[in-house]
Amino acid sequence: MGKKFLDAEGPQALCDLCLAQVCCSLDALCSVRADGSMSLIWAPLFPQEMADQLLQKMTTKGILNDTTVGIFRNCKELRLRRASIRSSPVSAEAFRLALCPHRLLELDASWVSGGLTGADIISGLASNPECRLSLQRLSLSGLRLDWESLEEDGGVRVGFSSLQGLRMLNVANTDVNDAVLEDICTLPHLETLDISCSAISKLTALLKCNSTLRFLIAHKLQQLDMSPARLLFVFNQLHALRHLDFSDDHFAVDDSDGRVGDETVRQLLEGSPEVLPSLVSLDISGRKRISEAAIGAFVQSRSGLVFLGLLATGVSSCDVLSSKKNLKITGEADENQVCEALRRYRDQECFIREALVHLYNLTTDADKPQPDMLKLVVSAMQSHPTSLHVHLVATACVFNLTTQDLAEAMSVSLLSSTIAQLLYAMKTFPNHHQVQKNCLLALCSDYILQDVPFDKYLAATLVINWLSSHEDPTLQRMAVAVISILVAKVKTLLTHCALASCRKIQLLAIVQQKAMVGVVDSTLKFALSALWNLTDEMPAAARNFIECQGLELYEEVLESYYSEPSIQQKVLGLLNNIAEVEELQADLMEEDLLEHILSLLQDSQVEVGVRYFAGGILAHLSSRAEAWTLEGELRTTILEQLHDSIMTWTQLEREMVSYRSFHPFCPLLQPCQPSGVQLWAVWAIHLVCSQNTSHYSSMLEMEGLTELLKALTAHPDTHSDVKGLSDRILCMVEQYQSHSGAFKSQTEPRNS
Repeated sequence: MGKKFLDAEGPQALCDLCLAQVCCSLDALCSVRADGSMSLIWAPLFPQEMADQLLQKMTTKGILNDTTVGIFRNCKELRLRRASIRSSPVSAEAFRLALCPHRLLELDASWVSGGLTGADIISGLASNPECRLSLQRLSLSGLRLDWESLEEDGGVRVGFSSLQGLRMLNVANTDVNDAVLEDICTLPHLETLDISCSAISKLTALLKCNSTLRFLIAHKLQQLDMSPARLLFVFNQLHALRHLDFSDDHFAVDDSDGRVGDETVRQLLEGSPEVLPSLVSLDISGRKRISEAAIGAFVQSRSGLVFLGLLATGVSSCDVLSSKKNLKITGEADENQVCEALRRYRDQECFIREALVHLYNLTTDADKPQPDMLKLVVSAMQSHPTSLHVHLVATACVFNLTTQDLAEAMSVSLLSSTIAQLLYAMKTFPNHHQVQKNCLLALCSDYILQDVPFDKYLAATLVINWLSSHEDPTLQRMAVAVISILVAKVKTLLTHCALASCRKIQLLAIVQQKAMVGVVDSTLKFALSALWNLTDEMPAAARNFIECQGLELYEEVLESYYSEPSIQQKVLGLLNNIAEVEELQADLMEEDLLEHILSLLQDSQVEVGVRYFAGGILAHLSSRAEAWTLEGELRTTILEQLHDSIMTWTQLEREMVSYRSFHPFCPLLQPCQPSGVQLWAVWAIHLVCSQNTSHYSSMLEMEGLTELLKALTAHPDTHSDVKGLSDRILCMVEQYQSHSGAFKSQTEPRNS
């Protein structure tokens, strides 16, 4: 049994599980209004925090939209205070009806799609007199404000200033301009303001809130048009300011873009500590032309400093910083600085990219598990779902952090979410060679493929799709290895949907390519295993194999790889799958093919594993006298040789084959069958039962095979060899059931 680790986070909270179930059951729990929106048929009075959590859960699961958000029109039972509709497709009308009637304290509407604008949100919230005073935190990052569309109310334009209770406002990545900033800065209680990546050119308006503003995030203000002296004057007047982010995008093409900002930062660092005396946090990541001397002087003069952002400045390894143990730093000098950057810059792609590059270099020779680091990488990928640059480096970091046995020491839930993100990357960037390679490298792990739960159907489909259009030998080997394991785990009905097409997956082409030059390598073996698993109890896949001229190819492989038992077993295993399908048996009725298979059965020098599969093909084909189309003498010979050969086989200790079910054996165990056919079937059942008694004993019972075996042993015409082996199987099952029953009775709690 493989090592299992309890998740560090512990089991999921009952409340979380219940909310997830509500999300899954919305259709059953709701009726539909005339406008198509949902309404809960019956709802208790939710605890207020739980209503917030339900909305959050719907958002994170991606099911919040104009239809489902309708349940929150019921303000009495579902009372929202801290609402998040982040990245959800919600229209202005749905927002107005479902969220504006609530007495909100917080609203995160960042990156909402569906046509909802900042103006829609402001006017909607301002229409609720309670919201005008109650709302304290508002995030509109990534939205179009559409400021000009805001209408006047009683002669006064409705704006941010209408929301008098606001303490925190995020308008990063919006079309906020100087006029809007003027309105924002009239807010009487504004403490935190994020204007990053906006079109603002003047910061003079900040002087209006100089006594309240404590946090200012002004990352990448590329249109800023103020002199360093004027900027410093404004900053110096912000008497309450404790946290200043004046970082810049270091990937900027034009090196002159940030010169004013860089010079402002230089003067701030080298200036008097009386400038911004309350400052405890300064972020200047991405700023150029910063000297180590200036950093050293600034840090030494600010004893209260707790954070300094120095990523992509080139000075994060400054000597003075190493002595400041309580100072958190983003930079590239060590793992702590890089991880701090990944935590702090979650929404800033330029810094996430930079941090991931340094993390990759730091983890290239990782020798101990670092789950916290892996969480940060996954979080970075989730925060930037469309960024090729982020996924390119992040997938490489994932491989570094999960390679060899590192994954086995991490929680299963973390690995599941990691693999889900890798599959998302494969799906999002299907034509990017390196991203696909990184994902395949990480996936190609026995522990991950065997023990970690994830969407194996999606994984198999993505790898198969990739394989169909790429021929890189190294990646081909990995892809085929992954497929060979995954297809054995994918449910049969799902396999039927998308994995059955041999034309599509090019596995036959790989076999043909290798066979032409007589190569025996892992790619060939994995390809043969994958095809074997794809056709297991899958008639559609088996038929597809035949239509793709697979039989002709496999006949050649059987002959050319006569001395390679590992190859022969996989080839014969697939032919067994075909032989189990009655309507396809006619395709195997070729005299040369059956005589060759018969020669393998008879040859005592051939491994038992090869003779076993050869016997299976012949047993299935010869079991139906009415469908036999070749000479009767050949069938008679096959039946005689089957019995005689099987009686010489020694028991195999290693696991050679597994069965999804015993259904294909039922026709072979009928009393009317020849003894050779029956003997092969009972030998096969005995083989797998002796190797995995618990699994196959249960399968025998559930599928009615024990009754068939009992009937076979009781029938007067059954051969003694068949009876003997059948009795051993039944005895094995009985002993297991008796033992497991006794164990159960010993471990059951006694009444006190």
